[in-house]
Amino acid sequence: MKVVLSGGGTAGHVNPALSIAKKILEKEPDSEILFVGTPNGMENRLVAKEGFPIRHVEVKGFKRKLTLENLKVAYLAVTSIGQAKKILKEFRPDLVVGTGGYVSWPVLRAATKMKIPTLIHEQNALPGLTSQRLSKYVDKVCISFQESEKHFKCKKEKLALCGNPVNPQLTKVTRNASRSKLGITAPFLLSFGGSLGARVINENVYALAKNYSSRRPIFHTHAFGAREYDSWMVKEAGDGICRFGNVRFSDYIYDMPVQLAAADLVICRAGAISLAELAVMAKPAILIPSPNVTDNHQYKNALVYDKAGAAILIEEKDLTPETLEKAVDSILRDPERLRTMSENMKKLAFEDANERIWSQIKSIVKGK
Repeated sequence: MKVVLSGGGTAGHVNPALSIAKKILEKEPDSEILFVGTPNGMENRLVAKEGFPIRHVEVKGFKRKLTLENLKVAYLAVTSIGQAKKILKEFRPDLVVGTGGYVSWPVLRAATKMKIPTLIHEQNALPGLTSQRLSKYVDKVCISFQESEKHFKCKKEKLALCGNPVNPQLTKVTRNASRSKLGITAPFLLSFGGSLGARVINENVYALAKNYSSRRPIFHTHAFGAREYDSWMVKEAGDGICRFGNVRFSDYIYDMPVQLAAADLVICRAGAISLAELAVMAKPAILIPSPNVTDNHQYKNALVYDKAGAAILIEEKDLTPETLEKAVDSILRDPERLRTMSENMKKLAFEDANERIWSQIKSIVKGK
């Protein structure tokens, strides 16, 4: 097959597209893959790293308040469809897949106008505006949460519950081997706030590490993010939190499959892909959704896991060192609760998400 994939703005949109691309090549190695993004989006770095070609359309997202900038955005929303049509005419794909972000709009809309088979994948419990608008036109909508159904106005037969694709390396590591590799011999708490860092999470987790983790027979690893790591390590030099060896600080979790496999409890944001990884690994979690995302969708994601008894949801406005310590301590002191949360987390997993998406791809391509 010849396939165009489009998704951008955040890694949460790009990485699912990359996973889908890899699954297509696994199933049909002779397939040709082309990504379409924006000139300055992070999709350029992530896609190039995986060795896929990428082309561009110029499009921007609407501002949520009345502004002259929206006039240009409206203009680009129209002209970008023409740019996308030109790319599609040259590449002549058998299928076009969108994974969210405003760049998906012109590419998928152009494809539907040209009668090319189309599929979108929505990662979040609360679908993005682009996915909701496109659902009326595309052939298939793959969703990751049952709760997403009520937000789509398209025919229900278009919807397919597939889950979020995750890094296949996650299923190739084991708890015991990972704990041995990391030198973990006690309950292990893993925490992180994102690749660049999250100030509120860093402040509260640092206090947790200083006043709780360093004084307990547990291991605790926290990633501050590249943007904030150096400044926090200056503070740590004065406090000496890491001197006993059971607390470890880093800028980034470079070996996430190993760290997740070894962990007993995870503190993190509530991005859709992170949650999918937690579910596949059956890891209980304390979720602190980012309040700075469109439509507060991380909160909606986290609420699903909280209601399922797989995680504890703490909103940033309620986050303090005391509330975080209380939540961590209540879980780590209760092995039965840990086990139950792990079982509940596993029930939310879609270990075959890629296979489900592939099945939908084959059905619409064959159907056309």
